[in-house]
Order: sequence, then C-alpha cells, then structure tokens
Amino acid sequence: MRPSLFWPGLPGSLARWLTPSAGVLLLALCGLCALQSAHAADKPLVLGVFPNMTAKQIVEAYRPLADSLEKHLQRRVVIYSARDFKTFADRTYRGEYDIVLTAPHLAFLARQEAGYRPLLKYAQPVRGLLVVRHDASIRDLGDLRGRTLATADPLALVGLAIHAQLGEHGLRRDHDYRTLDFSTHLNAAMQVINGRADAAVLGLHPYNLMQPELRRQLRVLAETPPLSSLMFLTHPRLRDAEAQAIHKGLLRFAATPKGQAFMQRGGYGGFAEATGRELESFRPYALEAQTLLRAADQ
Repeated sequence: MRPSLFWPGLPGSLARWLTPSAGVLLLALCGLCALQSAHAADKPLVLGVFPNMTAKQIVEAYRPLADSLEKHLQRRVVIYSARDFKTFADRTYRGEYDIVLTAPHLAFLARQEAGYRPLLKYAQPVRGLLVVRHDASIRDLGDLRGRTLATADPLALVGLAIHAQLGEHGLRRDHDYRTLDFSTHLNAAMQVINGRADAAVLGLHPYNLMQPELRRQLRVLAETPPLSSLMFLTHPRLRDAEAQAIHKGLLRFAATPKGQAFMQRGGYGGFAEATGRELESFRPYALEAQTLLRAADQ
C-alpha cells in the first residue's frame, strides 16, 4: 500500500490518496498561488482619469478619492491620465488601467474592446454649449455656414453632440464649416474671445469654471440635451469581489466630508449606478469616435 499523507483542510478522500511526493508538489503549487496573490495585492491599482483637465489638476482633484480608496481597499492606488483623449482611449483599450473614469461613449468602447465593466457615474448630467462672442453677428445655427469652430478635442462627447445638432440643421462638418482643435475647453473659448474662431464647442462645467470676465465676453448660441457624465469602470482582470469593494469604496468616499467637497467642487451631484443598458444609448457616438480613432492610426 502506498504511504499516505494527511493534510489538514483537504477532503479526507483526497488526503488518503496523496503520496508524500504528490503532497510536496501540491504544497509547492499552493505556495506559488499564495505568492502570486500576495504580489497582486502589493501591486498598486491604477486609476485612469479622463484628461479633461491638466495633469496637475487631475492629480490634485482625484488624490482625496484615491486616498479614500487606498484606506478602504488596503491597497495603494496611483493616478494616471494621458496627454490627449486618443492616447487615453488607446491605453484604456490596452488594459493599462485597473479602474477607469471616462466619458460614456468611450466607456462603451472600453467594454466592447477590453471587457471593462461599468460601476458608477457622476449623477449630474453634462451639456455641450456652442458659444460665440457676445458682440458677434451670428444669431442662429445657420449663420455658422462657412465659419470656423474651435473645439477641445475631436473625441469629446459634447463636441460630437453639437456636430449632430448642426447636422440636423443641414450643416455638415468639414464641408459647411470647419473645426480646429485646441486641447482644452478654455483654449477653445479663448480663440473666440480673441477673434481667431467664430464659435467654440464647450462643456457646461468648464464654461462655468471660467472666470466671470471671460464668460461675459461670450454668448451661448445653442446647447445640447442633457448627457450622462463620466463613468467609473473596472478591468475584467479584477475579480467580482474586488470590483464590488471598489464600488463600495467610491460610495463610502462620497459620504465623507472630503467626498462631499469633491462632489461640490466638480458639480458632479454624487454617484449614480452605471449600467450596460445605458452604455448602449451611446452607441452612435461611440462608433463615430471609433472611426476617428482608426483614422488617426492610419
């Protein structure tokens, strides 16, 4: 009869048939799994934040949230972003972010391309604005024919929504009007103020954050219907329990004084659940963004 090895915690039927050599092998495999698990726990979680602000502004704004998550998860959280929307989207689809905060149309692509799972979104919707100089002769959308529009980035959701609205009025992008990209909403607005562009596409939140003396030099010509705000998603390499812990940690942060101050400063209105069904409503914008991304790679 083969010698058997008793191993506490194993089912008796399995323990009876473990030889010493098999037991050593199984012990080694379990030790390797434990080491891998410990290594994963030591590795920081990467939070990728949509680059709608400067890198300095992003780190300053999101450090309290990351600190709160670190305390809740007992795991270090590092903040990353990118120099532009395309680079951020590419890094997202390559799975470089464990947790990603991104626009809903790019969240659709993140789920489609890399399997990211939606967790939460900011509750306060966003709007796109089309602004002109306060003293401009432009009075309606038809007056933009043959004009130049300044935008922050061609992938911006508010920009895609404004272009769709212009299309409903018979104006085709790059045919009836042209666009120039200036990296940030503020830069786009300054092109109008300084007379280098006829109109600018802005998000409502960046517009409200502008200095009052700058806003007084602008006039809102049109705005989009409400659009869902930025969404948090987790990469599929995180297990369900980890995703649920992050979900709980975000909600816990929102209930703290620091979290409430964060929400108030950003005008985010707290958190709301984000679902795959909601992402589906952004399919047209997502497919348009995907076309732009592929064209940029050629």
